[in-house]
Amino acid sequence: MIAIIDYDAGNLKSVEKALAALGQEVIVTRDAAEVMEADKVILPGVGSFGNAMDNLDHFGLVDTIKNYTAGGKPFLGICLGLQLLFERSDETPGAEGLSVLPGEILRIPMQDGLKIPHMGWNSLDIRPDAALFRGIPNNSYVYFVHSYYLKAADERDVAASTEYAVHIHASVEHGNIFACQFHPEKSSGIGLKILQNFVAL
Repeated sequence: MIAIIDYDAGNLKSVEKALAALGQEVIVTRDAAEVMEADKVILPGVGSFGNAMDNLDHFGLVDTIKNYTAGGKPFLGICLGLQLLFERSDETPGAEGLSVLPGEILRIPMQDGLKIPHMGWNSLDIRPDAALFRGIPNNSYVYFVHSYYLKAADERDVAASTEYAVHIHASVEHGNIFACQFHPEKSSGIGLKILQNFVAL
């Protein structure tokens, strides 16, 4: 059973649909007990960092996520779900993230010819041993929608990166914790393969 955490931050249906296409049993929930019992958990999300943290707090999910990630079962953050796993974000100064992993979320700098938010397909520079990217060729393209990016404190956590005005840590892996800034559920066959790799962990 895979639990998708619902904290009113959108983007749940497309993730649920992609997992259903892979034949997975999925539950969308904000119930702490259901989350803790799940074999794997996904934290998706679009929207603002501060509002998302407020929602997680409102639904009593902050400690649930911290406890789940500490428990050793596979956990995947997607887009805003990646950002929330870290300590802070330029988007909402003063708001504390989940601090499950060390690092910060910074605003993508303005650059001539590049639009912000970054919306579209970018290629990934993939770390050869990255579990989420097994069987996926380096420089494969995935779909991004974001104005802020991750700068992980520990380069060893970075599983894939991309370039868009700046060097972006696009995916991380740390023990049982996985996260993608891009949207695997909107990244065609490559994205489905990434989700399949997570399911197979």
